[in-house]
Amino acid sequence: MLRTKIIATGSYVPERVLTNFDLEKMVDTSDEWIMERSGIRERRIASEKEAASDLANEAAKAAFKKADIKPKDIELIIVATVTGDMPTPATACHLQHKLGIKKAAAFDVNAACSGFLYGISIADSFIKSGVYKRILLVGSEVLSRFTDWEDRTTCVIFGDGAGAVILEATDEDRGIVSTHIRSDGALWELLHMPGGGSINPPSKESLKKRQHYLKMKGNETFKVAVRTLENLVARTLEENKLKASQISLL
Repeated sequence: MLRTKIIATGSYVPERVLTNFDLEKMVDTSDEWIMERSGIRERRIASEKEAASDLANEAAKAAFKKADIKPKDIELIIVATVTGDMPTPATACHLQHKLGIKKAAAFDVNAACSGFLYGISIADSFIKSGVYKRILLVGSEVLSRFTDWEDRTTCVIFGDGAGAVILEATDEDRGIVSTHIRSDGALWELLHMPGGGSINPPSKESLKKRQHYLKMKGNETFKVAVRTLENLVARTLEENKLKASQISLL
């Protein structure tokens, strides 16, 4: 039975650091308020010349340095992002070009905070079914471009960065055991960007209404996330016949 194993990881963050004390000068907030609610001290901000594919490229190159394979050995590229380079083509295609990969398939996954886990689940399914043997998965976000720096409920949370994993098929008794993903479309308003799509395409009016920034109901989002995570963990343990006491790292 084929299983999926992670053979290398890589990460990248931009040079610019934005601290809580910097944010104190921008909005009505404080280091104490942010730390108490999020545990965040600082976040990284991409330069004007850095797009999502640039961050993804650096993270991917870091992963390839650790792996005993070359970019040309990759058969599929998945990029999880909600802040892609442009609506089309996929950011994965831009990354493919920057890595010099000619024959791999490439597509994006838009699932916000859970995008990387969705990507893992998709990659795992492809590998277990025998369709692909080696997959590059990258989560890359330039959220600073879509953050309202006048809204303290969101600007204190988001930053920019990328993480990459190289996944490979193995017949060893190791690797990803199972993945479990779900969504609830009825809760779409908890975290969304109202402008830029076919409902509210770019216009002077949408810009005036600041519809191209992320909108989030923080408290409600937190409650749903915690409740959902608890249920998914319980389901994962049950389906794999494990007890919580057997888990050493969460």
